[in-house]
Amino acid sequence: MLKIKLFRIFFTSLLIAVLLLPLMSGAASKWKSLADDGIHDPESPAIGVLQEPAAALSKLPPDTSGNMVNWVKALEKGVINPRTNIRPETKVRIRNDDVFLEQTGEMPVVRFPHRAHTLWLDCKNCHEKYFISKKGANPITMMKILQGNYCGRCHGAVAFPLTECDRCHSVPWQKLDQVKAESRKAQAKYNK
Repeated sequence: MLKIKLFRIFFTSLLIAVLLLPLMSGAASKWKSLADDGIHDPESPAIGVLQEPAAALSKLPPDTSGNMVNWVKALEKGVINPRTNIRPETKVRIRNDDVFLEQTGEMPVVRFPHRAHTLWLDCKNCHEKYFISKKGANPITMMKILQGNYCGRCHGAVAFPLTECDRCHSVPWQKLDQVKAESRKAQAKYNK
Protein backbone atom coordinates (compact mmCIF):
# COMPACT_ATOMS: atom_id res chain seq x y z
CA MET A 1 0.00 0.00 0.00
CA LEU A 2 2.85 2.37 0.85
CA LYS A 3 4.50 1.66 -2.52
CA ILE A 4 1.29 2.59 -4.33
CA LYS A 5 0.99 5.85 -2.37
CA LEU A 6 4.64 6.71 -3.03
CA PHE A 7 4.20 5.94 -6.73
CA ARG A 8 1.10 8.15 -6.92
CA ILE A 9 2.95 11.01 -5.19
CA PHE A 10 5.96 10.56 -7.49
CA PHE A 11 3.84 10.32 -10.63
CA THR A 12 1.69 13.32 -9.67
CA SER A 13 4.79 15.40 -8.90
CA LEU A 14 6.39 14.38 -12.18
CA LEU A 15 3.24 15.21 -14.12
CA ILE A 16 2.94 18.64 -12.48
CA ALA A 17 6.60 19.38 -13.23
CA VAL A 18 6.21 18.31 -16.86
CA LEU A 19 3.09 20.45 -17.26
CA LEU A 20 4.59 23.56 -15.65
CA LEU A 21 8.04 23.43 -17.24
CA PRO A 22 6.91 24.63 -20.70
CA LEU A 23 4.95 27.49 -19.15
CA MET A 24 7.90 28.62 -17.05
CA SER A 25 10.36 28.37 -19.94
CA GLY A 26 8.19 30.29 -22.39
CA ALA A 27 7.73 27.25 -24.64
CA ALA A 28 3.99 27.77 -24.48
CA SER A 29 4.37 30.44 -27.16
CA LYS A 30 4.28 29.12 -30.72
CA TRP A 31 7.80 28.60 -32.05
CA LYS A 32 11.17 29.99 -31.04
CA SER A 33 13.49 31.18 -33.77
CA LEU A 34 16.42 28.90 -34.56
CA ALA A 35 18.82 31.47 -33.13
CA ASP A 36 16.92 31.47 -29.82
CA ASP A 37 15.99 27.80 -29.45
CA GLY A 38 19.06 26.79 -27.44
CA ILE A 39 19.86 24.03 -29.93
CA HIS A 40 21.27 25.85 -32.95
CA ASP A 41 24.42 27.99 -32.81
CA PRO A 42 23.23 31.58 -33.33
CA GLU A 43 26.69 32.48 -34.67
CA SER A 44 26.56 29.82 -37.38
CA PRO A 45 26.13 31.06 -40.97
CA ALA A 46 23.63 28.21 -41.44
CA ILE A 47 21.09 30.12 -39.34
CA GLY A 48 20.39 32.40 -42.29
CA VAL A 49 19.91 29.45 -44.64
CA LEU A 50 17.69 27.22 -42.53
CA GLN A 51 13.93 27.61 -42.60
CA GLU A 52 12.49 29.03 -39.39
CA PRO A 53 9.97 26.80 -37.57
CA ALA A 54 7.25 29.46 -37.77
CA ALA A 55 7.59 29.63 -41.56
CA ALA A 56 7.49 25.85 -41.89
CA LEU A 57 4.82 24.98 -39.34
CA SER A 58 2.38 27.90 -39.18
CA LYS A 59 0.41 26.74 -42.23
CA LEU A 60 -0.25 23.30 -40.72
CA PRO A 61 -3.28 22.41 -38.55
CA PRO A 62 -2.59 23.74 -35.05
CA ASP A 63 -2.31 21.75 -31.87
CA THR A 64 -2.02 22.79 -28.25
CA SER A 65 1.19 21.01 -27.31
CA GLY A 66 4.52 19.68 -28.48
CA ASN A 67 5.57 21.35 -31.70
CA MET A 68 2.09 22.87 -31.95
CA VAL A 69 1.14 20.88 -35.08
CA ASN A 70 -1.64 18.30 -35.31
CA TRP A 71 0.16 15.92 -37.65
CA VAL A 72 -2.75 13.48 -38.02
CA LYS A 73 -5.06 16.27 -39.18
CA ALA A 74 -2.35 17.51 -41.55
CA LEU A 75 -2.10 14.03 -43.01
CA GLU A 76 -5.86 13.46 -43.27
CA LYS A 77 -6.40 16.88 -44.91
CA GLY A 78 -3.65 16.17 -47.44
CA VAL A 79 -1.55 19.12 -46.27
CA ILE A 80 1.38 16.73 -45.94
CA ASN A 81 2.04 13.53 -47.85
CA PRO A 82 4.96 11.75 -46.19
CA ARG A 83 6.69 8.84 -47.81
CA THR A 84 5.42 5.74 -46.03
CA ASN A 85 8.32 3.51 -46.97
CA ILE A 86 11.71 3.43 -48.65
CA ARG A 87 10.88 0.75 -51.20
CA PRO A 88 8.11 1.73 -53.66
CA GLU A 89 6.95 -1.89 -53.96
CA THR A 90 6.12 -2.07 -50.25
CA LYS A 91 2.37 -2.23 -49.67
CA VAL A 92 1.12 0.00 -46.87
CA ARG A 93 -1.45 -1.70 -44.64
CA ILE A 94 -3.85 0.74 -43.02
CA ARG A 95 -5.74 -0.67 -40.05
CA ASN A 96 -9.03 0.94 -39.13
CA ASP A 97 -9.62 -0.65 -35.75
CA ASP A 98 -9.25 0.79 -32.28
CA VAL A 99 -7.70 -1.03 -29.35
CA PHE A 100 -9.12 -0.25 -25.92
CA LEU A 101 -6.74 -0.54 -22.98
CA GLU A 102 -8.83 -0.91 -19.86
CA GLN A 103 -6.13 -1.45 -17.22
CA THR A 104 -6.07 2.25 -16.34
CA GLY A 105 -7.15 2.32 -12.71
CA GLU A 106 -9.35 5.35 -12.12
CA MET A 107 -8.23 7.08 -15.31
CA PRO A 108 -10.47 6.94 -18.39
CA VAL A 109 -9.89 4.05 -20.78
CA VAL A 110 -7.16 4.43 -23.40
CA ARG A 111 -8.36 4.30 -27.00
CA PHE A 112 -5.51 3.44 -29.35
CA PRO A 113 -6.45 4.36 -32.95
CA HIS A 114 -4.60 2.09 -35.35
CA ARG A 115 -5.64 4.26 -38.31
CA ALA A 116 -3.87 7.40 -37.07
CA HIS A 117 -0.69 5.37 -36.69
CA THR A 118 -0.84 3.15 -39.79
CA LEU A 119 -1.52 6.07 -42.12
CA TRP A 120 2.24 6.60 -42.00
CA LEU A 121 3.79 3.73 -40.08
CA ASP A 122 3.98 0.11 -41.14
CA CYS A 123 2.91 -2.50 -38.60
CA LYS A 124 6.53 -3.68 -38.37
CA ASN A 125 7.54 -0.33 -36.86
CA CYS A 126 5.87 -1.42 -33.61
CA HIS A 127 5.05 -5.14 -33.87
CA GLU A 128 6.53 -7.47 -32.59
CA LYS A 129 9.51 -5.56 -31.24
CA TYR A 130 7.68 -3.06 -29.01
CA PHE A 131 4.16 -4.48 -28.91
CA ILE A 132 3.15 -8.14 -29.04
CA SER A 133 0.09 -8.65 -31.26
CA LYS A 134 -1.94 -10.47 -28.64
CA LYS A 135 -4.56 -9.08 -26.29
CA GLY A 136 -3.20 -8.74 -22.77
CA ALA A 137 0.40 -9.57 -23.76
CA ASN A 138 1.79 -6.06 -23.20
CA PRO A 139 2.21 -5.02 -19.55
CA ILE A 140 1.90 -1.31 -20.37
CA THR A 141 2.16 1.13 -17.47
CA MET A 142 2.64 4.88 -17.36
CA MET A 143 5.98 4.36 -15.65
CA LYS A 144 7.19 2.21 -18.56
CA ILE A 145 5.86 4.75 -21.07
CA LEU A 146 7.63 7.59 -19.23
CA GLN A 147 10.82 5.51 -19.40
CA GLY A 148 10.55 5.40 -23.21
CA ASN A 149 8.91 2.01 -23.61
CA TYR A 150 5.72 1.09 -25.48
CA CYS A 151 3.95 4.35 -26.49
CA GLY A 152 6.88 6.29 -25.03
CA ARG A 153 9.09 5.15 -27.94
CA CYS A 154 7.50 7.99 -29.94
CA HIS A 155 5.22 10.01 -27.65
CA GLY A 156 7.26 12.56 -25.80
CA ALA A 157 9.99 12.31 -28.45
CA VAL A 158 8.54 12.78 -31.96
CA ALA A 159 4.79 12.50 -31.35
CA PHE A 160 2.58 14.58 -29.06
CA PRO A 161 3.91 14.75 -25.49
CA LEU A 162 2.84 12.65 -22.54
CA THR A 163 1.42 15.74 -20.83
CA GLU A 164 -1.70 15.45 -23.00
CA CYS A 165 -3.36 12.77 -20.86
CA ASP A 166 -6.81 13.07 -22.43
CA ARG A 167 -5.48 12.40 -25.93
CA CYS A 168 -5.04 8.75 -24.93
CA HIS A 169 -7.19 8.43 -21.82
CA SER A 170 -10.18 9.56 -23.85
CA VAL A 171 -13.01 7.14 -23.03
CA PRO A 172 -14.97 7.64 -19.81
CA TRP A 173 -15.80 4.32 -18.17
CA GLN A 174 -19.54 5.02 -18.28
CA LYS A 175 -19.39 5.44 -22.09
CA LEU A 176 -17.06 2.52 -22.87
CA ASP A 177 -19.69 0.18 -24.36
CA GLN A 178 -21.13 2.98 -26.50
CA VAL A 179 -17.69 4.07 -27.76
CA LYS A 180 -16.71 0.48 -28.57
CA ALA A 181 -19.93 0.04 -30.58
CA GLU A 182 -19.27 3.29 -32.47
CA SER A 183 -15.70 2.16 -33.12
CA ARG A 184 -16.86 -1.18 -34.58
CA LYS A 185 -19.37 0.67 -36.79
CA ALA A 186 -16.69 3.06 -38.07
CA GLN A 187 -14.32 0.15 -38.69
CA ALA A 188 -16.98 -1.65 -40.75
CA LYS A 189 -17.52 1.54 -42.80
CA TYR A 190 -13.80 1.86 -43.57
CA ASN A 191 -13.46 -1.82 -44.45
CA LYS A 192 -16.19 -1.73 -47.14
